[in-house]
This record gives sequence, C-alpha cells and structure tokens, in this order.
Amino acid sequence: MPELPEVETIRRTLLPLVVGKTIADVRVFWSNIIRHPQDPETFAARLAGQTVRGIERRGKFLKFLLDRDMLVSHLRMEGRYTVANAHEPLDPHTHVVFCFTDGNELRYRDVRKFGTMHVYPKEEGDRQPPLDQLGPEPLSPAFSPAILAERAAKTKRAVKALLLDQTVVAGFGNIYVDESLFRAGILPDRPAASLTREEIKRLHEQMVATIGEAVMKGGSTVRTYVNTQGEAGTFQHSLFVYGRKGEPCKRCGAPIEKTVVAGRGTHYCPRCQR
Repeated sequence: MPELPEVETIRRTLLPLVVGKTIADVRVFWSNIIRHPQDPETFAARLAGQTVRGIERRGKFLKFLLDRDMLVSHLRMEGRYTVANAHEPLDPHTHVVFCFTDGNELRYRDVRKFGTMHVYPKEEGDRQPPLDQLGPEPLSPAFSPAILAERAAKTKRAVKALLLDQTVVAGFGNIYVDESLFRAGILPDRPAASLTREEIKRLHEQMVATIGEAVMKGGSTVRTYVNTQGEAGTFQHSLFVYGRKGEPCKRCGAPIEKTVVAGRGTHYCPRCQR
C-alpha cells in the first residue's frame, strides 16, 4: 500500500499534468470504487464541468481540489493514476476515467479494485469520512514528542500498533513504521506505554527523519509502486530492516528477523532493537 512518501510523490508528479484542466465527462467501470455519492452517474454528473485547481495530500489520501468540490482518493494496495490521450487504448484494469476537454484523460488503474473515491463540497471534505478522523501530519508542527507521548501513555498496545493507527499520526504504514523503530532502537512489540521520555523523543525524531528522507527519494518501490510518470522510488535502497529477513543488519551484522505485530509482518534487528 502506498504510504505518505509515495502518495506525496504521486501528488507532485500529477500537479503539472492535470491542474488547470476541465473535466468534460467521467466514466466509471467499477462502481464499488465510488463511495460518495454512491451512484456512479451522480458522481460523474457532479464533476463534469469543473476544473482541477490544485492537488493536496492528507495522510495517504489525495485531495483533488475542483471549482466547487473536493475529490478524495485512496489508492489502497495498487491504485495508480496515469495521464494519457483519449485515443490511447485503456489498460484492462482501468476503472475510472476523467475525460478532460483538451482530449487528455486522467485514468485510475487498480488491479485489486480496493481503491476508494469520495466527493464532497470543497469546504466540507476535511470534516467528512474518510479524512475526519486522521491524526496530525508527521512533518507538521502538530505532530510533536508531547503529542506522541500523550497517545502512547493511554494505550496497552504495542508501539507498532500505535504508529499504524491513522488517528494517532497520518501517513505511516508497515514500511516506515518498521524503519523508524529500527532507527530509534525500539522493538516493535514494546508496549507503547512503557516508552521513556527519551525513547519517545528519539522515536519522534526518527519518524520525522525517515518520512522526510523517503519523500526526498520519491518513496519506496518494494513491489509495484511507481509514480504517475512510471518512475520507481529509490528509498528502498536505504531500508535497514523492511523486506530484509535473514539478511545481515547494516549496522551490526545480525540476521534481520521477521515476526507478526498488530497483524502485520514486522521486520527488526534483535541486536540493535532491545
């Protein structure tokens, strides 16, 4: 699933390709993707005639800002946007097509069909599901060591489960939680409430540093992720633990181990994380 760095990279590559373009029509080939309004015809009619004025990101969600409305898109496991000429053939896994008045199209492709789209009036989008329950952005001042300490102290969950919770901090998933915990020297299954003030400070620093570095490198292409222009990310070359089961730790040489925490495959170094 694309996490914050991948979604931010997609946002940046989409901006010059679609901002300023006016939607002439919307074609929906898989209606389950459309969540609000649920009727695909109503969804299409509502967007027709509106111009894309900007694209923002909130956590793992893209926010297409139109004249009157906000289109909120979640890519889930393998959702992907491409821009093509209307005469180019459609990929068989293309499920939603935004047809622009200039003859180009924004195409949403999703092999697993898990993606979602919501449309709300622009001023209401952040106050409606799925954005209304998201926690602070990790690269914003709203996410501080004090906030992280407060949330950790209130739960009996493992620290990894806490960081995967999008109401605590928005945008982190399996890759960047594992990497942040490694860099902070904290085991993923540690009870969050057991972390000391110094550990919370160190974890916060490494979360911000990890996600910031990943954004700079265009995200991680571990399986199928590419940006709108078909380019892979490069942060996967900087991964310390994720996806490296059995390989030597880059810091101490101990074999990286894998377990399950919070229902997710979890990578860690048994020597560096104690």
